[in-house]
Amino acid sequence: MYDELPPTGRVRARKLGLAPGTGVPGPTNTIVDVAGVRVGQVTLHEGTRLHTGVTAIVPDAVDNAGGRLPAGLFVGNGHGKLVGATQLVELGEIETPILLTGTLSAFRAADALVSYVLAKPGNEHVESVNPVVGETNDGHLSDIRSRPITEAHVLQALTSASSDPVALGCVGAGSGTAALGFKGGIGSASRRVDLPGHGTVTVGVLAQTNFSGTLTVSGVPVTPDEALGDVVDATAPEGNSCMLVVAADAGLDSRQLTRVATRAVFGMAPVGSDFAHGSGDYAIAFDTAPAGNLPDAGLNPIFSAVQEAVAEAILDSLFLATTTHGVHGHVKHAVPLDFVVEKCRAAGVFER
Repeated sequence: MYDELPPTGRVRARKLGLAPGTGVPGPTNTIVDVAGVRVGQVTLHEGTRLHTGVTAIVPDAVDNAGGRLPAGLFVGNGHGKLVGATQLVELGEIETPILLTGTLSAFRAADALVSYVLAKPGNEHVESVNPVVGETNDGHLSDIRSRPITEAHVLQALTSASSDPVALGCVGAGSGTAALGFKGGIGSASRRVDLPGHGTVTVGVLAQTNFSGTLTVSGVPVTPDEALGDVVDATAPEGNSCMLVVAADAGLDSRQLTRVATRAVFGMAPVGSDFAHGSGDYAIAFDTAPAGNLPDAGLNPIFSAVQEAVAEAILDSLFLATTTHGVHGHVKHAVPLDFVVEKCRAAGVFER
C-alpha cells in the first residue's frame, strides 16, 4: 500500500500527514494506478563518480507495433532537451514509451529506444519513429560528460517495466538530481476522480525533480540553511529542470491533455519552485482509455487532481531520497524529515 515504509526507512509525505490536498490516491499512489501503465528503472551508483540512470514509462498501448496514444505537452520553460517534442505537439500523440535520464545521455537513450521499437514484431518495415526522451542535468553529482547510459541500460529499463509500485527517491533518472536545495529524485502519486455521469477515473504522475526554489510543505517554507546548518552545499546551481509525466484513463483528446499538462506544471508552484531561467520544466500527458466525450467544463476535477498529485510526487521525490556524495566533492543532503515535521507542527499544520 502507498503508506508503507520504503526499505531505506525514509517516509512518504502521506505517511507523515503532509500530503497535499484532499484527493483520494489509488492503491499504490503512483502512476501505475492508471490501468495499462508500467514503469521500469535502471539505477547507476558507482562510488562518488556516477549517480544516474533511466526511468521508462511504458503504456501498454504503445508497446506494440503501430501503437499510439493521444498526448499533450506543456513547456513551462524550454531550457531542456526534450527529444521528440515537436512531433508530439504536431500530431498530438505518442508512439513510443517515454524515457527519462540525464541530459547528455538523452540522445543515446533515444537511439536505444528507436532500436527497441524497430525490433518489435510487426515493425519490420518501419522507417520513421518518434522517440520521446526527457532529461534533467545530474552533472552536479555525477560524471555527466562520460555519458554512461548504454543501450543495454535502456533496454533493461524498458523490458523490466511492471505495474508494481514505483520505486521512489534516488533511483533511475533521479539518482543524481537535486531539488529545492535538497537531494531530489523520482516521485510519483495518483488520484481517483469521480466525474458525474462519467464514473471514476484515475490520474497518475511521475516526476523527475531537479529544480531550484524553496521547499514548501503545507505552506511552510523549509530552507537548507535552517534545516541543515553548516553542511549545506553552497555550490549547487540554480534551475536544472523538472520532468513531469501524467497518465489518465479518462478518454481525453490531445487538446484536453495539453490543458492537463499545463496544470501539471502549475502543480510545481505550491511546493516552492522558482521557475528559474535555467530550469527546463516540461509536462507530458497521455490517456490510455478509449476516446470519450468529457466536455471541457468537466475537466476541473482532473485539473485539481493533477496539481495535487504533482505536488505530492515532488515531495515524495525528496522525502524518499537519501544523502548522496558525488563528483568534485559535491554532496546533496536529504531533507531531514524530523525537522520538516516539527516546523509544520509549530506552524499548526496538523491542527488545520
